[in-house]
Amino acid sequence: MNDKDVLYLKKYLPDYKYQDGIERLKRGEAVQYIVGNVDFYGYNFIVNKNVLIPRFETEQLIEKTIKLIKKEFNKKIDILDIGTGSGCIAITLNKELDSNVDGIDISNKALDVAKENNLINKSKVNFFQSDVFSNVTKKYDVIISNPPYIAKDDEVMEIVYNNEPHIALFADNRGLYFYEKIISESKNFLKDKFIMAFEIGYNEGVEVKKIANRYFKNAIVTVEKDYNDFDRFVFIIGR
Repeated sequence: MNDKDVLYLKKYLPDYKYQDGIERLKRGEAVQYIVGNVDFYGYNFIVNKNVLIPRFETEQLIEKTIKLIKKEFNKKIDILDIGTGSGCIAITLNKELDSNVDGIDISNKALDVAKENNLINKSKVNFFQSDVFSNVTKKYDVIISNPPYIAKDDEVMEIVYNNEPHIALFADNRGLYFYEKIISESKNFLKDKFIMAFEIGYNEGVEVKKIANRYFKNAIVTVEKDYNDFDRFVFIIGR
């Protein structure tokens, strides 16, 4: 328990819930789950233990993706958010851009949270269950994903490991499983001109770029850094 979390409780919890919130903090529960919501890119999102807590890095993914979309497209676009979780990426893009957005997740419990956030934010995202592309039937201008990317033998902070859903954290193949799966299967779901945008682990830039170059030999592939100067994003641009 730290002073920042205590101040967060004091700011967002009503007085009658404050002491219970302190006790939950002492037991190691994440403050965002105790409060039940989080501010993200200027919007408010409900969160619970069925979804990841949205992070600053994902806000930066959205910021970079919006800039790239505005550079590459001058029309209403179709966007697919894979592994949508709370819906924070899909909803934010739908609010910020002239777009049709689909958000998919394998977890129906996560989708329940995303659909509630869709109502709260008055966005128009179409959320549905799909194991990556299993239930996807259309083509998109943009595919974006912050998939599970932690290798199963990597060390994880205790508060993350004990609170957040492991299905949204860990991936096979040294954390690269979902990048390989999404990129290798994506050609049937992309329009001729496209953008793919990924959040990645800090040590995965080289490997994800190799995967992208293997399946999209003529695309522009870039690895970009987060505010802490770690490799954190991969963009694939097809023209």
